[in-house]
Amino acid sequence: MVKVVVLVGATAVGKTSLSINLAQRCNGEIISADSMQVYKHLNIGTAKITAREQQGIKHHLLDIVEPTQSFSVADYQALAYKAMDEIAARGKTPIIVGGTGLYINSVIYGYDFTKQKHDPLVRKYLSEAAEKYGNEALLKSLKCFSPQAAARLHVNDRKRIIRALEVYIQTGKIISSKQQNRPSEKYKYLLVGLHMDKQQLNERINLRVDLMVKEGLIQEVTSLYAQNQLGPVAKQALGYKEVVDYLRGKVLFDEMIEIIKLETRKYAKRQRVWFKKNTDIIWYNVNELGLMSNLVDNIMEQLAGI
Repeated sequence: MVKVVVLVGATAVGKTSLSINLAQRCNGEIISADSMQVYKHLNIGTAKITAREQQGIKHHLLDIVEPTQSFSVADYQALAYKAMDEIAARGKTPIIVGGTGLYINSVIYGYDFTKQKHDPLVRKYLSEAAEKYGNEALLKSLKCFSPQAAARLHVNDRKRIIRALEVYIQTGKIISSKQQNRPSEKYKYLLVGLHMDKQQLNERINLRVDLMVKEGLIQEVTSLYAQNQLGPVAKQALGYKEVVDYLRGKVLFDEMIEIIKLETRKYAKRQRVWFKKNTDIIWYNVNELGLMSNLVDNIMEQLAGI
């Protein structure tokens, strides 16, 4: 039985720092569970960990596809399992870290993607509809079939909105209702969630956005946009979409920054709602335990007991 630590929580709550400290203590390697950090070149806007910040800890599933390429949850699941096997074979502890709930659930609950069909004509129709009428129109259509499924998706997440509608059109079922499968008995998961006071988290998000702009977010997006290196998914990514709108003259500079902050705070709220539904997660308030070492000690104690 392979023990796997899964570290979740809203954006900017402190997962990255904790994951490094934890990996150092438990001889671990980190598997990213971030739907945007899989893309190459999307660095500043995704708050991707730098080589220096990694402190020698090996990271997996970062920078694995071009922004113009497609990448599915099924792709992530397969690569995550492969990484977990390789890490365990080296006698180390896999640590899954991120805030993309669907990626994480696909791994720990063994979602079954093998029976899903792909109809290029249906996808082409939905893609053209999205271009013509906008993401919001498609999301409203999905809401008619399943308010629960629509509530889980952001209006900017065109790829998953289309996929959910595609599955419904073909099968009459919502995608989440046909993916659940029994988790593999090969792994034993410790699910750890980080949280903090909402106001404090919002302040951290605002500061992070300001730092991203200072570090060159506008230049990063400008370069990728000019070289046509932003595919449909990347172009809709949080932070990138707003900068693209600024470059197109749709919003002013200061307005763009405030929109990014607002949308990031909304995203953090959706993450909190998603993860709070999972009763398997052991939650820690990052402020109540004080020193980082205390938090790591608690997690190591939990890990030893599973």
